[in-house]
Amino acid sequence: MYTVNCLNPIAKCGLERLPREYRVVDDIKEAQAVLVRSASMHELELPEGLLAVARAGAGVNNIPLDRCADQGVVVFNTPGANANGVKELTLAGLFLAARDIVGGAEWVRANKDDEAIGKTVEKAKKAFAGGEIAGKKLGVIGLGAIGVKVANAAVSLGMEVYGYDPYLSTGAAWSLRSAVKPAKTPEEIYEVCDYITVHVPLLDATKGMLNQEAFKQMKEGVVILNFSRDLLVNDDDMEQALKSGRVRKYVTDFPNAKTANMEGVLAIPHLGASTQESEDNCAVMACDELTDYLENGNIRNSVNYPACDLGAKKSVCRVAVFAKGGENVVGQVSAALSGLGASIQAIAGNSKGELSYTLADVDKVLCGGCTEKLKTIDGVFKVRVL
Repeated sequence: MYTVNCLNPIAKCGLERLPREYRVVDDIKEAQAVLVRSASMHELELPEGLLAVARAGAGVNNIPLDRCADQGVVVFNTPGANANGVKELTLAGLFLAARDIVGGAEWVRANKDDEAIGKTVEKAKKAFAGGEIAGKKLGVIGLGAIGVKVANAAVSLGMEVYGYDPYLSTGAAWSLRSAVKPAKTPEEIYEVCDYITVHVPLLDATKGMLNQEAFKQMKEGVVILNFSRDLLVNDDDMEQALKSGRVRKYVTDFPNAKTANMEGVLAIPHLGASTQESEDNCAVMACDELTDYLENGNIRNSVNYPACDLGAKKSVCRVAVFAKGGENVVGQVSAALSGLGASIQAIAGNSKGELSYTLADVDKVLCGGCTEKLKTIDGVFKVRVL
């Protein structure tokens, strides 16, 4: 039996995926696994027995990844589970930027008591006129699960679409429609596109990527859409770009004290994944990842540990070995297990930066002394026996 703590409400359809013998606990100190959405974990003390954290969503900036990695706590996220919800809101952002629908609706609300509004509107509506997106150029920076969906949908809407992603996966490449023109650099998108949407993770390399230098290279009157992460955009530089007319409209799903008061900004209250379908998909995926890891030691969609999968556990014993900085850990684990008299039925290992993770199926139950022997391998700091 494993204990699970939910730092945020998790959809029932997800929790129902957990085995019956699992127990949901209110106190994180009792938890072996944590399910979280937006709650910050940075100030929390991680329990000694914590094995894993699953984020029901894609972003993990609310989780102390390095601290978790150092303690052998595997952190999962759910890439793609909310992709359709974010895609649909991005498309809504495109339409709202092209036509002043918000301004027009606000005018109607302000004049609702005008008995002749049906006639008055004919004179007023020219103030809210806009353009059409068909035939316009859209640049999509980041072609992951969301970016690919946005690019493909925009092609169907008649837009000329350019895509940039230096780390384009094979799966994403196969999913991308052939009409999407590949860009070798972001600058190629800056130079030609009428609309630019970003769908990249927040990393040191991407923080503030849309800044004064980037805006200088863009077309006059470009529209920027940000449904990815707040800090991808330098707000001070955006304010100046809006005032100069270089950027005509900035549509963001991440309002803050500055952007909420900036002229030319259409701020949406972080609704990208706020659909019942997205919340259900994220919950189901997070709970499935947790269960597979707790029961089988398999790692899929971890942001701090490498992927490693031996399928469902069928052996007498499965051992998971965590290491940092060691060389040829798989080979050393194999040799150590053989030295302990265990016959290896299957073994797999992978690394991510300095961290490595090895799974091995053996024909005998390992005792405490055996696990301590494995910990003498260079770099190994944690051994888990399933």
